[in-house]
Amino acid sequence: MSFQRVRRTKLMRQVEDKFQRPLETLVPELVNQHGLSHAADELGVSPATLGYWMLKMGIRYRRVALTADETIEVKRPG
Repeated sequence: MSFQRVRRTKLMRQVEDKFQRPLETLVPELVNQHGLSHAADELGVSPATLGYWMLKMGIRYRRVALTADETIEVKRPG
């Protein structure tokens, strides 16, 4: 996986140190598991800050509504 080179703020470095993981892998996992607002709570930042970090790192966030009998598949390049 190739990460986009992003200048880290002090807060970004603090969150990475706390979780011992780069934000590029941590953020998508938390957002997929819990949603944007709860992921922001877990990280100790506002949803607006988390949204800005995602924009800065090139992490795309899409919301999809499915009926009870529909499924969705996420494919990663590579």
